[in-house]
Amino acid sequence: MLPRSAFVASLAVLDAARVHRIKTALFVASLYPLASLRWLGLTGGLGADPVEFIRRTTGTWTLDFLIITLSVTPLRRATGWHWLIRLRRMFGLYAFFYAAIHVVTYLWLDQLFDLAAIWRDVVKRPLIAAGFLSFVLMIPLAATSTNRMLRRLGGKRWQQLHRAIYLVAVAGAVHFWWLVKLDITRPLIYAVIVGALLVARLVFRLQRNGLAINAAQNAARMRHGKAG
Repeated sequence: MLPRSAFVASLAVLDAARVHRIKTALFVASLYPLASLRWLGLTGGLGADPVEFIRRTTGTWTLDFLIITLSVTPLRRATGWHWLIRLRRMFGLYAFFYAAIHVVTYLWLDQLFDLAAIWRDVVKRPLIAAGFLSFVLMIPLAATSTNRMLRRLGGKRWQQLHRAIYLVAVAGAVHFWWLVKLDITRPLIYAVIVGALLVARLVFRLQRNGLAINAAQNAARMRHGKAG
């Protein structure tokens, strides 16, 4: 764990009421992108191509919320703020919410639900296929996000299923990378962040597996010592 300042340490343990207030504030703040789009729509601020503006904005916010969701666990481990885990589901559902708006904008406002045209677009443009893959993978994650589904699936199966969020983030980053044709600065930043979060996850798993192996070896040596 990283060295913690007094401020960081003071936030390590929060009572339920303070966590609830933080969660409520973040819930409201997470509606800002939708409120902003609504305001721009009412004031004529969506630009010359409103559909493209909405699609790009909601796609970017989907990636933002995916990254925030994936960042919760590393931040919790680094700071000791275990209450952060109570925010992860909310951020994940907001990622799905903005992804749904993004997809509906494409299907309805862009393609007018023309299934033949949509299929041609998917086949012709890999970036559309990557975007659909990311969204389709999000559906079971959102559907199983409740405590009831966690109990029904069991903790181990639920965790295995929800690891797909890393594939969602990778597909989303690829979708954004292929979408941009000129300045790839922003897609590159998103790709680097997603890659760093994947590496952090891998490092943690390797460390945890190493600790488990060491514990098993120590237990075996103790048993052999007693037997001797």
